[in-house]
Amino acid sequence: MPLDESLFLFVIGVAAGLSGSIAGLASLFSYPALLSVGLPPVSANVTNTVALLGSGVGSALGSRPELHGQGPRLRRLGAIAAVGGATGAGLLLVTPGGSFALMVPWLIGLASAMILLQPRPRFLQTLAHGGDSRGMTIGVFVVTVYGGYFGAAAGVMILALLVAASDVGLPESNALKNVLLMLANAVAAVGFALLADVVWAAVVPLAVGSLIGGRVGPVVVRHGSARLLRTLIGVAGIGLAIKLGIDAYL
Repeated sequence: MPLDESLFLFVIGVAAGLSGSIAGLASLFSYPALLSVGLPPVSANVTNTVALLGSGVGSALGSRPELHGQGPRLRRLGAIAAVGGATGAGLLLVTPGGSFALMVPWLIGLASAMILLQPRPRFLQTLAHGGDSRGMTIGVFVVTVYGGYFGAAAGVMILALLVAASDVGLPESNALKNVLLMLANAVAAVGFALLADVVWAAVVPLAVGSLIGGRVGPVVVRHGSARLLRTLIGVAGIGLAIKLGIDAYL
């Protein structure tokens, strides 16, 4: 890969890591960037999943203060996220993705609307039992299946679920989201590395950049306004939903 493209992917990786750790929207930057340097869609998708492990590691390291006291929830939901990521990766490897891609804009739009809604919808309040309800477990599994399959804005959907159905604040929910996504992506990435067309020359600069951005992101969340962050996350998610909708339907 030419040096200019590697530098471009490194810079995009930093932006993706920041966006992913703050808002769950890493792929808003990284996936189109991989397409722009010539990778075909499926290859860009699997390469993106592998590279964004850097963002997951950086985000998890930066989120340690917010993860304090969330061990039981993390262990329970982490196991579900790993299974979901493996399931989604398996589906991507054995099925065509065209029809599922048509659902992506709607899923992202719904998740973003959930983040913007205040107060929380009453039906979601019934899930708020310390984040360990059956509804929470099912929701994390479904979203991480999606994350392993396609990935774009899976973080938005997990964060929406955690914020709406949990009794902890946005920084704590964001920290938990970062680790759950890392676990789901790690399992999916192993499968892709062994069985799919991963472009490793693109993985390296994107992963290094996303590691740096992911490490800085939780600091921004920790010291930022929860209301402002919620608004930015929701608006960015809706923007991504519109973009992907145009790409899918037009």
